Amino acid sequence: MACYIFGAGSFYGLDRRPQTGDFIIAADGGWLACRKAGITPDLLLGDFDSLESEHPNDLPTHTFPVEKDDTDTMLAIRYGLEQGYQTFHLYGGTGGRMDHTLANLQALGFLARHGARGYLYEEHMVFTALCNGSLTLPARAEGIFSLFCLGAEAQGVSIQGGQYPLDHGALSPFFPLGVSNHFQGQPVHIAVEDGCVLVGWEL
Repeated sequence: MACYIFGAGSFYGLDRRPQTGDFIIAADGGWLACRKAGITPDLLLGDFDSLESEHPNDLPTHTFPVEKDDTDTMLAIRYGLEQGYQTFHLYGGTGGRMDHTLANLQALGFLARHGARGYLYEEHMVFTALCNGSLTLPARAEGIFSLFCLGAEAQGVSIQGGQYPLDHGALSPFFPLGVSNHFQGQPVHIAVEDGCVLVGWEL
């Protein structure tokens, strides 16, 4: 089971649809993305500064003040974690305001630090965060994947199976060494011994 969160950013359609048993949260204006996708959320939450008159009245709703530390998406993430979900799919979390896009990329690191895995979908790529662990991307004949340091310098970073391998190297938050690597028809194995990286690949 997974938690699907729909934000108020740009919505490019669903790469995967919720299944029976998944939990769906519309974060404020994310309700509009749900409606566009033909999905009824299980919960609507936020400060509702994006919905205005289009606020539905027949859904379970958690309302928060506008002045708060968490974005609406972070409120949804915290709720999903409290309910025990460990896999999160985030839609409508990119495009529009760049500051919210960056906040949602950071939220992937927040999820990873809490033992969960989040996937943030934009028009052509999906991103996740990897902290002190490893993941394997399925084999593809072609396509791009990229790594970016999230937080302090990441140590012991290894990439196997891509065009540009790395063996226990370091990624800095101040230089994009990991951008634009390429699939070469085999699985790509990525590992980080100490630190956190963002991993993005083409849909």
